[in-house]
Amino acid sequence: MKLYKWIKVFIIAFIITFLGFFVETDYFIMRPSRAVDLTEIIKVENEDIQERGLFHLLTVTQQRASFFTAAYGYFHPYMELNPRDRVIPRDMDEEEYRDLLAEHMEESKHIAQVVALRQAGYEVEIESDGVEAVDFVEGKPAEDYLEVGDKINLVDGKEVFLASEVPVLVQDREIGEEVQMKITRNDQELEVSIPTVPHPDDENLPSIGVYIQTLDWEPVLPVEITMDTGNIGGPSAGLMFTLEILNQLTPDDLTGGTNIAGTGKIDLDEKVGSIGGVAQKMIAAEEADIEYFLIPEGNYEEAKEAATTVEVIPVSELEDALAFLEELRDN
Repeated sequence: MKLYKWIKVFIIAFIITFLGFFVETDYFIMRPSRAVDLTEIIKVENEDIQERGLFHLLTVTQQRASFFTAAYGYFHPYMELNPRDRVIPRDMDEEEYRDLLAEHMEESKHIAQVVALRQAGYEVEIESDGVEAVDFVEGKPAEDYLEVGDKINLVDGKEVFLASEVPVLVQDREIGEEVQMKITRNDQELEVSIPTVPHPDDENLPSIGVYIQTLDWEPVLPVEITMDTGNIGGPSAGLMFTLEILNQLTPDDLTGGTNIAGTGKIDLDEKVGSIGGVAQKMIAAEEADIEYFLIPEGNYEEAKEAATTVEVIPVSELEDALAFLEELRDN
């Protein structure tokens, strides 16, 4: 009889363990990952190599949570648990979402190449078919004003070529202010005014709740630049890509011999846009003994709160980062 009871206990424990670890929930967990030395993934033709410090990008890991990992992530101070509809557009599966992140990464690399080359004095042309709406965050304003397939031509009167330019322009206002857009729908040009609401990932940032993609585009580069980012996705390394490319293009060591990490989207006007996963990236930076952390101004307070040993430097545009680096070299 005792043996029978122990067998029952074992079976129940096995089932609970199996369900806890292997049955996925409708939540995603975000955790710190690593700091990546950018000299390992970026190579510029005729690069200027010298003794120098290092620029790093910072990554986070995001995956679907099991029952146990969801519970662990909920209570862990450096992990973030988000429902699926705050991570993935509702009409996308996970593979399509990964493809979208890969597109955003390619766009981020192209923008960084263009911005860095122009900053170094090169002329760079862009060939682009524009930006298209592909889905909406449920319950957010954009779905009341836009339709899937709409081509976004102007945001607040500024022509946009790339998807990453749109959120940067949207975030350049207070929550509740309207975004003026000129769009093309079924070959007809329309103007819409969309109110902003708090961003799902950061209530201090304005958002309209639209997922967008860049249609075919390509920069015409006067210098060969290779960037092997592997399976890293998303647009948030744009600022650091730009700094590393510029560092290899110019004779000066922009790092001043220090280890510097950072994060932030960048647009063709050199503005740096806010990102998610700041606390997790800060943990990755501190584990890698980073000295300075460049952060979009909109994420500064969150980064400052998470930092213990790293000095946090807020930037709103590329020039802010370059000014800090110049001051660092002079001291």
